Amino acid sequence: MQTIWKGAVSFGLVNVPVKMFTATKENDIPMKMLHKKYNVPIHYSRTCPKCEKEVEWSDIVRGYEYEPGHFVTFTKEELEAVASENTREIQILDFVDLEQIDPIYYQKTYYLAPGDTGTRAYRLLVKALETTNKIGIANVTIRSKSSLAAIRVVEGVLSMVTMFYADEVRPVAQVPNLPEDDDVNDKELEMAQMLIGQLAAKFEPEKYEDDYRARLQEAIDRKIQGKEVKMAPEEKPTNVIDLMEALKASLNQAKSGDGSKDDKPAAKAKGKQQAEEKKPAAKRRKRTGA
Repeated sequence: MQTIWKGAVSFGLVNVPVKMFTATKENDIPMKMLHKKYNVPIHYSRTCPKCEKEVEWSDIVRGYEYEPGHFVTFTKEELEAVASENTREIQILDFVDLEQIDPIYYQKTYYLAPGDTGTRAYRLLVKALETTNKIGIANVTIRSKSSLAAIRVVEGVLSMVTMFYADEVRPVAQVPNLPEDDDVNDKELEMAQMLIGQLAAKFEPEKYEDDYRARLQEAIDRKIQGKEVKMAPEEKPTNVIDLMEALKASLNQAKSGDGSKDDKPAAKAKGKQQAEEKKPAAKRRKRTGA
C-alpha cells in the first residue's frame, strides 16, 4: 500500500507518529466515454470561455463567487496558509463509545501504521483503546479538507474514519412525506417482527457480492466474443395486493428458504463450470491428468 499522509496522533501530551494508508478500494469496472461515431475516447480540456483557449494548470486559481459574476480568488499558497497549523496532527479531542455514533456520520476509512519512530507509543494507544472499549474523536486535515474523525482499533491496527460535522448532516425534518403518526396495525407489526427474526443473521461481509458488477463483466465478455448481451429478466408481477399479504408471502418465502441466498452457491458452481469449459482442451487435460 502507498502512504498517502504522514503525521501524528496526539492525545494529551502524547504524540504517536503514524503513516496513513487507504483501507478500502473501489472495484467498479472502469468505463470510458467514447464518441459514438468513431468509438474513440473523448477528451476534456480546461477552456476559458473568454479567450477560448486551453488554460494551463499553472494559470488556474481557486475562487469563491460571493455574488453572481464576482469572485474573490486564492492561490494554492494562500489556501495552504489559511489551513490549520496542525495539518500534520490528528488531535484526539474526546474518547467515546462506538455505539454512540450513528453511521450516517461516517465517510472513508484509513489504516494508520506506526511512523519511523514511536512504535512503543503506537502499541500503547492500541492497547489503551482495546482495554477501555473507547474510540477517539479527532480533528484532521487531509489535502486541505478538514473533517471530524474516529480513531479506533481494527484487528490490532489503528484505523481512522473521516466523519461529517454535525452541520453537514441534513436534519430528518427535511425529508418529505413523512407519516404524521406512528400508529401501526398490531397484527402487521407482529408479522413484520417474525419476518425480521426469520431473516436475522450474523453479519459476514464476504458473503455479499456485487451482482451488477458480475452482470456487467459477463456482458463485456459476451461483447468481446461477438455475442449478444443478455437482457436482465423483467420482474414478475406479484399477486400480493396489500401489506398483510406481502408479509405473509415474505414469511412463507423465508421459511421455505426460497431466495437469493440459496441461489448463489449454484450460480457460483455454474460460473466455475463455464469458465472451465472455456479453457483450451490441452489445459483441461493437463489439470485432469488425461
